[in-house]
Amino acid sequence: MIRTALPTEVTAVTAIDLACFGREAWTETLVGAAIEDDHRTVLIDDLEAYGVAAVAGDVADLERIAVMPSRRRQGVARQLLDALCAAARAQGATRMLLEVADDNEAALGFYEAYGFTSISRRAGYYRGGIDAIVMQLELEEAR
Repeated sequence: MIRTALPTEVTAVTAIDLACFGREAWTETLVGAAIEDDHRTVLIDDLEAYGVAAVAGDVADLERIAVMPSRRRQGVARQLLDALCAAARAQGATRMLLEVADDNEAALGFYEAYGFTSISRRAGYYRGGIDAIVMQLELEEAR
């Protein structure tokens, strides 16, 4: 069941992030700050997946979706993204942006299937010089 992450769950969320992102994982300090931030929505699903979106004005930034390997390909990421889009719309956002590594074919496919479109590239954005693809979704069109 997807719900808002609690401040007492910082360690659990950080563990999900570490399992999914390794060296690129957020620290407990960053996760705690996200959970406490009024402009961010942090949602968690059964302590095995979570997502974060920040809203500033009419733009939401999808900061994270992390799903433990044992829960992947079961629709959990889509459910999280649905809930994050709904939360962003409720906060006045009309579009959502994200960055994804251009070598992350699974994530690119997921976001494209959801309705995101590529709008630009950030050269060398990620560790190792990997480019980021910036993608956008008009929230009125979110499924």
